[in-house]
Amino acid sequence: QVQLVESGGGLVQPGGSLRLSCAASPSMSRVSSMGWYRQAPGKQRDMVAVITTSGTVNYADSVKGRFAISRDTGRNTVYLQMNSLKPDDTAVYYCAFTRFYDNNVYWGQGTQVTVSS
Repeated sequence: QVQLVESGGGLVQPGGSLRLSCAASPSMSRVSSMGWYRQAPGKQRDMVAVITTSGTVNYADSVKGRFAISRDTGRNTVYLQMNSLKPDDTAVYYCAFTRFYDNNVYWGQGTQVTVSS
């Protein structure tokens, strides 16, 4: 069974940085894209950043210039470096892997990021 394990969330002051990681279990087959999404209380889950295996990257406008997504394809791991964090970035962050052959999407369990002084 495919599992995605996230780490790196926590409490940080405004202006601070965090790095999230998400690793897929060895049973994860070929992936077409990896991404990060977030959901704040009472709001829908929104895309933060997505990277394809060809290296194409998309960011939400709200995080451009502050966040950076990267991947280690060999380890089936995706990262999200978050800098200049703002209180509005507070949310549960989820990673998602899209399987290549059937576009099935697998989700991580979510990790809380809280930006507060």
